[in-house]
Amino acid sequence: MKPSTFIFIIWSMLLWGCSTESVGDTESETPMEPEVSNRYFPPTSSGEWESVLASEIGWNMIAEQPLRDFLQEKGTKAFIILKDGKMVVEWYFDDHTQNTSWYWASTGKTLTAFTVGLAQEEGLLDINDKTSDYLGNGWTSLEAEKEALITVWHQLTMTSGMNGLFFDCITPDCLQYVADAGTRWTYHNGPYTLLQNVVANASQEEWSDYFNENLRDRIGMDGFWLSTNDLNNVYFSTARSMARFGLLNLNNGAWDGVPILSDENYGNQMKNTSQDLNQAYGYLWWLNGKSSYLAPGLSIEYDGELISNAPSDTYAGLGKNDQKLYIVPSEGLVIVRMGDDAGEDLLGPSSFDNALWEKLNDFIN
Repeated sequence: MKPSTFIFIIWSMLLWGCSTESVGDTESETPMEPEVSNRYFPPTSSGEWESVLASEIGWNMIAEQPLRDFLQEKGTKAFIILKDGKMVVEWYFDDHTQNTSWYWASTGKTLTAFTVGLAQEEGLLDINDKTSDYLGNGWTSLEAEKEALITVWHQLTMTSGMNGLFFDCITPDCLQYVADAGTRWTYHNGPYTLLQNVVANASQEEWSDYFNENLRDRIGMDGFWLSTNDLNNVYFSTARSMARFGLLNLNNGAWDGVPILSDENYGNQMKNTSQDLNQAYGYLWWLNGKSSYLAPGLSIEYDGELISNAPSDTYAGLGKNDQKLYIVPSEGLVIVRMGDDAGEDLLGPSSFDNALWEKLNDFIN
């Protein structure tokens, strides 16, 4: 992979929203789905993973090859579909294998959101606290009273109010004031990345150590965090590890009967509209089924669902170059796509989402 694959584009405009902060959803919340008693979980200490044939669960086999051809045409490296935890599809393309690590890009934001919830559950932090309680005064270039408005919650919801032009930068000189925290939604990596510093300082551990001990190792994931530009922190793993994390979320934070994240309130907030500026955004998760959405790099509010072809209860981690993690509670589905850019070079949502779901609907339905 070329280093340029990992470098985010510099934005040429500021990203504006226009509303006021709201902790609650302005639309009806999606409740936590009940755990399914027959849901399968792969062992955490081996590569074993039970599978089920698509034909056995009534999927349309005529549509299988067109889906595979479409994925290969669009530069896919790895593609997985789980149904209630069991492997229905596991395809690899080119020289990619089951053991190849690939970058999650911004799909990895969902890992951070989950880990913040774990730290809060342990009593190490409170997302309503000022960020400066954990990073110290002067972590931005804002005046003291403006910096004091920013909480961990604002970092989780992309509402810090700072200038997204300096997208990845995490030093005070480029964390600049544009609007009061909570009054503007901007897809901005800098404040997001610093959530990992918040957890590290609150736990008095290195971020990767805390993450590995409290999340990765507990569900049998592999992977590692790596800065690809000396500013961000990107997760790399196999496709199966992304599928494991998806399965954990499908099962509301429990793994094979063992609670990993027990805080139902946090779990609900993470997967529902978190503020009234962007209906399609929770705590670093993208949400389908809402009446409107904002996208990275644009100040336009679009009417309609984020992914109109996907089930309305779908929530997703969406990363640069079309790294995808879709979770569909109503269908018991976890879907993983890793690979090269499918054509638009976007940071998160793209037209590839709808095009892929058109093929998926033919196959699954």
